[in-house]
Amino acid sequence: MMNLKNIEDQYGLNLFAKRGIILVRGEKTLVWDDTGKKYIDCTSGHGVAGIGHANPAVVDALTEQAKTLITCTGSFYNPVRAQLMEKLISISPSSLSKVFLCNSGTESVEAALKFARLSSGKKEFITAMRGFHGRTMGALSATYNPKYRTDFEPLVPGFHFVPFNNYDAILKTVNNNTAGILLEVIQGEGGVHSGTREYFSQVQKLCNERNIILIIDEVQTGFGRTGKLFACEHFDIQPDILCLSKAIAGGFPMGAVLCSEKVKISTGKHGTTFGGNPLACAVSLATLDVILKNNLVQESEEKGKYFSDKFVKYDLKIVREVRQIGLMIGIELKEKSQKYINDLQNEGILVLAAGQSVIRLLPPLIISYEEIDIVIDNLVSVLGAQK
Repeated sequence: MMNLKNIEDQYGLNLFAKRGIILVRGEKTLVWDDTGKKYIDCTSGHGVAGIGHANPAVVDALTEQAKTLITCTGSFYNPVRAQLMEKLISISPSSLSKVFLCNSGTESVEAALKFARLSSGKKEFITAMRGFHGRTMGALSATYNPKYRTDFEPLVPGFHFVPFNNYDAILKTVNNNTAGILLEVIQGEGGVHSGTREYFSQVQKLCNERNIILIIDEVQTGFGRTGKLFACEHFDIQPDILCLSKAIAGGFPMGAVLCSEKVKISTGKHGTTFGGNPLACAVSLATLDVILKNNLVQESEEKGKYFSDKFVKYDLKIVREVRQIGLMIGIELKEKSQKYINDLQNEGILVLAAGQSVIRLLPPLIISYEEIDIVIDNLVSVLGAQK
């Protein structure tokens, strides 16, 4: 096992900033490395393992479906796919009535951009500063941070960036060629910044009046992460397109694009080989069942509030602000966060960065209150011990 790091370093492209440990097993909120050390995983695989690692419902669905039928392209009907499509529409905002299934978040955004251009007959998009929508060429064109973009320019033309939560900036930028407005309800990679009800209400009204497709990216916020099944429910947003992935299938690769009747697209204009395969659909159905039957959406709201209420009482000098909505938590520091992220890992707590100064926590929704207390104790110890 000790040679695994060298093997990955030798054969893998150097695309990831490795964190120095070899993870070999996961169960519920915990993961173990090859030395047997245990960690509370507040990354959830960047928000993927919403119902925890190796959830029995996911394992059972994966196993049983693999015995039956693994792959089935969209050219053929499939009962498991049909069940999932029906389920997704039944739980999503009422504006949405159609589904395209894919394999990842960035694929869902790519599809949304194509759907918006084709449906509106227009070419340009407005999106937000600090927004992150993926790394493929279209999704990257909608992503703000120059560190992701610059080396790959020229990107897809026609994208305009405006400050988040600033409706006047959108109003000044919109034109007769605006096909879509693409926004996150809460910017995850951008530091856990939430929009406001007034902002989204104004954007929604503008899109309706100007035949603009409103695209809401909930790749990170969907499926209970924010204390609602979908973050757009916080502000009664009715998207024309909703982009989903990450927690949709309990750790299995999957994405979905939910569309309103404003989206008009004909046969052959888009496609996927693996999207909507029976294996992914079965796992997604099992995942949704776990979330809904165990009230994990409500638990996300309650546990997130418990964390925030308890943590802020320590009034740590290094902490500038705590931004929390459900179990999506950003702790903004007065200095760079990476050292403290490393220190937390050494103490058995895995967390994420969001920009240079924010510690981001995306724990599984099944995290216990006892584990939350352990996480808080370690945060206080690591952050409070610094001058």
